[in-house]
Amino acid sequence: MKEAVLTLLHKGHAGFALMALLVGVVPANAGSFTPPAGCSGWLTVQARACRVSNYYKCTQDTPGDQWRADFDQEGLFFASRIDAEAQWVESIEMNPMVRQTLDAGSQDPASFSELLEGLDTFAFNLTRDNGEASRVRGFDRLTGKSVEIDGVTLLQTEFEFAEEDVSGGALRRSRGNEYIHPGWRLFFAGPSEWDGGSGYVPMDGSPVQFIFPGEPGFFATAPLYECDAVLSSYSRGVSDGK
Repeated sequence: MKEAVLTLLHKGHAGFALMALLVGVVPANAGSFTPPAGCSGWLTVQARACRVSNYYKCTQDTPGDQWRADFDQEGLFFASRIDAEAQWVESIEMNPMVRQTLDAGSQDPASFSELLEGLDTFAFNLTRDNGEASRVRGFDRLTGKSVEIDGVTLLQTEFEFAEEDVSGGALRRSRGNEYIHPGWRLFFAGPSEWDGGSGYVPMDGSPVQFIFPGEPGFFATAPLYECDAVLSSYSRGVSDGK
């Protein structure tokens, strides 16, 4: 669910530094992403559906927190921070720039630890800095299957979630499969369906390459896979809901 939908408001640190950085971010074809000061990168994932994600950690954040910056053909379009339980700490969307944070006192906090035991349910509220608020409900469940992608073993999950506004109106929902890495405490996209109000649309942003520091392509900003296919789908009016 963390790939399809993003924890405590951590004021004054990497989130605001990143927002300042995003304003002047270079185009995707310009080369490498540089995280904010005090942060260091440790993983790049080239994925299907024309996306590359760069992961980094910041010394000023709570231990266990980590950031992800997502790029498509036009550049940086999304960034998020999760905690050690893979809860969404905060997310930043581009065009227009909107910051979203997790409300305190979740009814049923997301828990990576519970998922590793087989099933995690979650129910929490989110607030955007433009005043919009929403509620998220759903579950993640291990399927018992594993896959190996680019030499990395991942566990498969199935998930379902729905997000609604404070009046109960549907905003978006998704269902399908994702992957997790227990040691990294990360979710990765898989084959799923997304409904932003016009019916379910198939999506698959599964990882293709895992790239580590010192390897070619680490912290690249240009996605490599299925970009022509993504452009074709958009020209037919198909949206991935982002």
